[in-house]
Amino acid sequence: MKEDILRQIGTIARALDSIANIEFKEMQLNRGQYLYLVRIKENTGIISDHLAGMLNVDRTTTARSIKKLEQNQLIKKENDAENKKIKHLFVTDLGKRLAIKIEKENTYSNELVLSGLSLKQRAELTALLKVVEDNASENWRFVKNGGKREY
Repeated sequence: MKEDILRQIGTIARALDSIANIEFKEMQLNRGQYLYLVRIKENTGIISDHLAGMLNVDRTTTARSIKKLEQNQLIKKENDAENKKIKHLFVTDLGKRLAIKIEKENTYSNELVLSGLSLKQRAELTALLKVVEDNASENWRFVKNGGKREY
């Protein structure tokens, strides 16, 4: 039997991302911007480069999303005390309210997709997916930095 876990993970991710994009459209959030908002809330004062690395996306994509969130007054930038080129990101009060709704949706979706699994199975799945995530992130950084994978 040929394993194609990446296809299954992709299907799950696309389905949940599609649902979130539809549900969060009324919040003026799209194309995964909700991920940026929640990560900024969770990591108050983060800089965009660290945010990009956390989400495994390039700086340009991150910059576009940050600009949109800032235009919608969901986040704000503040200069670093020592280096004016560095901008720290913070969620506004409006952004915090939306992030809380997003976190509720995430909890709901998690429960929905994990229904039928025991607590032990959930813990095992979480541990296994962490390994898969770490491997994918390591490969993403390798390729992003010019590395060539041998097939």
